[in-house]
Amino acid sequence: MAQSINIPPFFDGDHYALWKTKMKLFLKSRDYKLWDIVEDGPFVPKGSKAEWSADDRKKMELNCRALHMLFCAFGPTIYEKMSSCENAKEVWDKLEVTYEGTNEVKETKIGLLTLEYENFKMNPDENIEKMFDRFSTIINGLKGYGEAIPEEKLVRKLIYSLPESWDSKRTAIIEAKNLKTLKLDELMGSLLTHQIMKKNKEDEKKREEIRAMGEKKIKRLGFNALALKSSTSHHEDSSEEDSEDEEMNYLFNKLARFMKSKMEKSKHESMKKMKDSHKSKKKGSSSKQAYVATWSDEDSTENEVAHLCMNGPQ
Repeated sequence: MAQSINIPPFFDGDHYALWKTKMKLFLKSRDYKLWDIVEDGPFVPKGSKAEWSADDRKKMELNCRALHMLFCAFGPTIYEKMSSCENAKEVWDKLEVTYEGTNEVKETKIGLLTLEYENFKMNPDENIEKMFDRFSTIINGLKGYGEAIPEEKLVRKLIYSLPESWDSKRTAIIEAKNLKTLKLDELMGSLLTHQIMKKNKEDEKKREEIRAMGEKKIKRLGFNALALKSSTSHHEDSSEEDSEDEEMNYLFNKLARFMKSKMEKSKHESMKKMKDSHKSKKKGSSSKQAYVATWSDEDSTENEVAHLCMNGPQ
């Protein structure tokens, strides 16, 4: 949410270093002498109010204005802690002790931040933006404790904090830029540009891999479809052949039984007729009739066999 430039930055006990920087700038922007009163105070004029000079009154007025701005910046809890203070310098010092600690605590925090700065490296899962945010938090913390680092050192530190995958870019920057005059913002812009180009190449490579995998999959599916079609066709042909074999076997067996039956019947009838012919007085005529009957039976049998072969089993 936007905040009016006429309202001091709010402080409720969190992010003191950030608030401290904002509040210092706010006081200076309203009147630089306000910050002088906070930094160089406290100012206590000698004598009674009637004895104050014009300069004394001016300084007391500045103190009241600075104190008022500080109190307006506090939430209820912070105000209760600071309401007993009589001048802006006292409030400022009390805030530093409360939220930054004593000198011993400050030195400890400075030491930890310095160690973090010296060991700073870009993490494998970080992009340039996240790395720079983490780097800024460290250097701003040191700056808040009065340990400002020259920009040239910050630039070099950031360049050599990049991983091996950025070796080519690091070399290009060192060869093309004057690190003594290179600004941190310029370095960030160059790194961000390289990151975008690098990501575009990686995305294009992934798209090519996906496209190749898709083509390979399509070919594999086509081969499987042909194999399935061939297998199905072979299965159908095999099924038809098996069906034909079964039909032929059935027909052959039925034909064999039929022929056997006919042969036995024909033999029985021939024997019967031959016996009858011997009993007949007209031997010649009877023999002739017997032979005619035999040939007639054979013709009938051939016709039945032909009918069975043509029409198949019933």
